[in-house]
Amino acid sequence: MSFPRQQARTLRFTLGVPRSFEVSPDGGRVAFLRGRDGIDTATCLWVHEAQEGTERVVADPRALGADDENLPPEERARRERLRESGGGIVSYTVDRAFTRAVFTLSGRLFYVDLVGERAEPRELPAATPVVDPRISPAGDRVAYVSGGALRVLDIAGAEADHGDRVLAAPDGDGVTWGLADFIAAEEMGRYRGFWWAPDGSALLAARVDESPVGRWYVDDPASPEQEPTALRYPAAGTANAEVRLAALAVPSSAEFRAAGAPEPVWIDWDREALPYLATAGWTTGPDGSPTAVFSALSRDQRTLTLFGADPVTGLAMETRTEADGVWVELMPGVPAHTGRGDLVWIGRENGTGERRVFVGGRAVSPADVYVRGVVDVDGDRVLYSGSPADRPGDISLWLLDPETGLSSPVELPGHGCSASPDADAHSGLRSGRLRGGTLVVQHRSMEFAGVRTLVIREADTETRRGTGSIASFAEAPDLPDPRVEFWRAGERGIPCALVLPSWYRDDLRPLPVLMAPYGGPHAQRVLRARGAFLTAQWYAEQGFAVLIADGRGTPGIGVEWEQEVHLDLASGVLEDQVTALHDAAERFGSLDVSRVGIHGWSFGGYLAALAVLRRPDVFHAAVAGAPVIDWRLYDTHYTERYLGLPQDDPGVYERSSLLDDAAGLERPLMLIHGLSDDNVVFAHTQRMSSALLAAGRRHTVLPLSGVTHSPSDPTVSENLMLLQVEFLKDSLRGDA
Repeated sequence: MSFPRQQARTLRFTLGVPRSFEVSPDGGRVAFLRGRDGIDTATCLWVHEAQEGTERVVADPRALGADDENLPPEERARRERLRESGGGIVSYTVDRAFTRAVFTLSGRLFYVDLVGERAEPRELPAATPVVDPRISPAGDRVAYVSGGALRVLDIAGAEADHGDRVLAAPDGDGVTWGLADFIAAEEMGRYRGFWWAPDGSALLAARVDESPVGRWYVDDPASPEQEPTALRYPAAGTANAEVRLAALAVPSSAEFRAAGAPEPVWIDWDREALPYLATAGWTTGPDGSPTAVFSALSRDQRTLTLFGADPVTGLAMETRTEADGVWVELMPGVPAHTGRGDLVWIGRENGTGERRVFVGGRAVSPADVYVRGVVDVDGDRVLYSGSPADRPGDISLWLLDPETGLSSPVELPGHGCSASPDADAHSGLRSGRLRGGTLVVQHRSMEFAGVRTLVIREADTETRRGTGSIASFAEAPDLPDPRVEFWRAGERGIPCALVLPSWYRDDLRPLPVLMAPYGGPHAQRVLRARGAFLTAQWYAEQGFAVLIADGRGTPGIGVEWEQEVHLDLASGVLEDQVTALHDAAERFGSLDVSRVGIHGWSFGGYLAALAVLRRPDVFHAAVAGAPVIDWRLYDTHYTERYLGLPQDDPGVYERSSLLDDAAGLERPLMLIHGLSDDNVVFAHTQRMSSALLAAGRRHTVLPLSGVTHSPSDPTVSENLMLLQVEFLKDSLRGDA
């Protein structure tokens, strides 16, 4: 089987890899999702017994009649924002005691008991379609969204309908309760729209009104009998959805029948100054009462304020403000609170320097660690991820010791991982989950293929009682081990990786170069993990020297590095790709810089088109997948963070747009775009093609019918790789 076909049918070798871990309070059991093999898209829910090292399936979608073709539109949109291409059980929640889990399949609601080995999943009579169900902390109720309304039912209800009741219903066209708005899910990392109070007495819920947002239409010409899909798309400089927050008391079914749903308690803050609802949740006050916690961001993203709110009165009080003259980065995992009630936060001291982890106002992360996010908080122990200042391609886990106030990198015992943080085998990418002293760590490295999942008991002690593992069923790539060279290029120290064919020798003719960047904010490609280079290695085997460079704007190095793209998304990122290419050519004799191609997707597609348009002296062919062409057509939160409002300085947008460059195209350019893309809409490629045609410039357009921003169909994914190779070889042959 060819590698493109294997990669496509395994969803980039993610099928069969355990993920989405939940750990019981005592650390004895771990729930997770995984298919039964490396091509199984019907993801199952499993439970791992940490002490015995055994595992069992607790819910199999095939036994429950799952049908991933029959998903409600809200669920499809949620999965698109999550870039979730798998099927079966793709998410679940557990109660505080780890006794029950709830999940949805084909818009139907199910729960399963996690205690007892023979418990069978049961369907609950919820209003369909069910979207984003979440179990209450006590495990007795489930809240979910259906038809834009936020609903609650009892798991063990005596009534036939389990007391299914509406807590909040849409009160206008374009209004929903309990769902994340487009901007929150696509750009802010907030995929939820409601949150249970710690005692289960109330829900904190977002009311989203999309009526101010402009209506766009996504069409699929292959199905002319279907109406175009209408969506509310907040393009740069236009109106966003109006998002409010309310506390909703959750009455019992008897109370609801007697008095109906209580009125929402609105949480008020200055939404004109801080319109973006960035995060929301709960904590417990000193007297044990639940307190709502949320953060709100200004439209220019230079001010982020954290609030605490009384769910009874709705009164919100500011507890912390983060300000930055360029933009404030929304960091994963915060705000959070320790068992003592101390705030866990990530920010810059007095708005300067690098980001640090703060607990109770005190910086606890080393000053020379690039902080990536808080991973988990268990009692007073804080688990966070970061990279050493000199190794941006390594992502490690760090654990705070509450007794000493010091944090140190988590060492991985055995399994080929050295206890020394300086050893190469210790490097790689790590993510984890911590509960009851049990730490689940997922480790990726250049030293081995795939993902290793370790279950370390009493991980916060020096002795550690034992280490187990959860197997990955992912297929092994039918490909030679990646042949990768890492270095930092130029005076700026640009992280680079060069991937060569396994068969290449120094006495052979230099190879044409294929640059494969993302090159933009929020994505890093030069990482110490084999999985990051599988596609690059396949392209190398076809006869290319594949060069990947993470220029300015990409994460992993520092705040100033990320902010250097402010008000210009074109010049700096392109200059860094050129610098990396020239540096690589000086270091390695295997590169033929007279034949240089470049390909990429999304921002990488923008960068690929930018390269051949503005530097045809360096780049000789490009494949641009789902490229942003005109930043006026991209969304508010992302675009305005870097370029401001288009009405304030149109010149900033013009300098980063590619439309005015169309007349100067000299090199072969292939544009690939999904017609159903609701993130970077097809209008980008359509307008670019029209501008090229008007200028009489030859180019290639490959429209993908029914495909969104991330192609998931195996046949489409496989053939895209084959067609790109053919185009690049043909285009670069003339420059030989």
